[in-house]
Amino acid sequence: MEAWKDHLGKVIVVILGGGRGKRLDPLTRERAKPAVPIAGKYRLIDIPISNAIHSGLERMFVLTQYNSVSLHRHIVRTYKFDIFSKGFVQILAAQQTPTDESWYQGTADAVRRNLRIIAESRGDMVLILSGDHLYRMDYGQMLRDHIEHDAEISLGVHPCSEEEISEFGTVRVDETGRIQEFREKPKTPEDRAGMEVDPQLLASRNISADRPYLASMGIYLFRKEVLVECLENDMIDFGHHVIPSCVDSRRVQAHFFDGYWRDIGSIRAFYDAHMDMVLPDPPFDYYDPNWPFLTHPRYLPGSRLTGCRFNNSMLAGGAIVRESTIDNSVLGIRTRMNKTTVRRSLIMGAEDYPPDAPAGAPPVGIGEGSLIQDAIVDLNARIGREVRIQNKNHVQEAEGDGWVIRDGIVCVLKDAIIPDGTTI
Repeated sequence: MEAWKDHLGKVIVVILGGGRGKRLDPLTRERAKPAVPIAGKYRLIDIPISNAIHSGLERMFVLTQYNSVSLHRHIVRTYKFDIFSKGFVQILAAQQTPTDESWYQGTADAVRRNLRIIAESRGDMVLILSGDHLYRMDYGQMLRDHIEHDAEISLGVHPCSEEEISEFGTVRVDETGRIQEFREKPKTPEDRAGMEVDPQLLASRNISADRPYLASMGIYLFRKEVLVECLENDMIDFGHHVIPSCVDSRRVQAHFFDGYWRDIGSIRAFYDAHMDMVLPDPPFDYYDPNWPFLTHPRYLPGSRLTGCRFNNSMLAGGAIVRESTIDNSVLGIRTRMNKTTVRRSLIMGAEDYPPDAPAGAPPVGIGEGSLIQDAIVDLNARIGREVRIQNKNHVQEAEGDGWVIRDGIVCVLKDAIIPDGTTI
């Protein structure tokens, strides 16, 4: 057995689940960002937790703060380990104390507030993850690199093009992968100057030369004692403050990851991730039998389809769809629609099989004769008959009764009622 594998049981996983998620509004108005439904049946938090479990890491803390009720409910219902296992997923909610009455100010501040619990947990490594990224990654490989390079801190990095790197922190590395410099979101050519990776280093890792920058993935592996030392200050964020301050004084190593990775930080990124899923040859899917994503088991019946046409689409369980056309779309659990056309959209479905509609309101689902195009429809929405949601005028930002437009994408709010004949 490789020596680094002996350390798997010594890693504590900390998943950051707080923050208002303003750029994902309106999907985060009533829920934490990691609780946002994705791919028809999962929640965003399922991605890092599943990656950790498949990597052999089963001791996890989830730090929460904002709109966290649904996130707490999902975690408690979903992640139950065997009574003889040492695994757990424990929620650490933000709290006011006699010595500190403020809430989390940033990622580093959130970990600092819980540092006593983390420090007292068995293990000598701490892996810090974001709760809102979409990727499939074996953290054991990062641990191996960390140990082989005798690193104090390791940082997950992803190759990016010049156009992409302006949205992320970027690092400059030497020929061994040790990080020499960190810059936050370089917007201009002057900001990016000198940050390109040596082409020979890229070639040695089979990375194309058109992606010469390394983006920080927000994945950090610390020696526990180093993490404690790095947080003995008032720095509030890992990406903006802690990591840049450590580059000159600590052994900070880059772990290269060249698989699919998306930061689901905005409505456009969230929408595009779903459109990736329905491509004929998707760059990321959920069908790997050796690395399935885990979620709450709902025991839904099979979907019932009558006279429908589906093309490049995904359909979750428990749906009832009649005489409808669905193109390049994702339909979530318990979706209901009748004689409807849906194109390039995400329909989240319903949290439960609903009772009869309130007086004057359409039933949960999408009514007869409606068209939904280039849109996101949140859970439990009631969309009436002959509704047109397609943003024909390409409006970028707008708000209405039960809907908003963000980044040009129409978003129907959770529990919204869209009356018959509405045009958006």
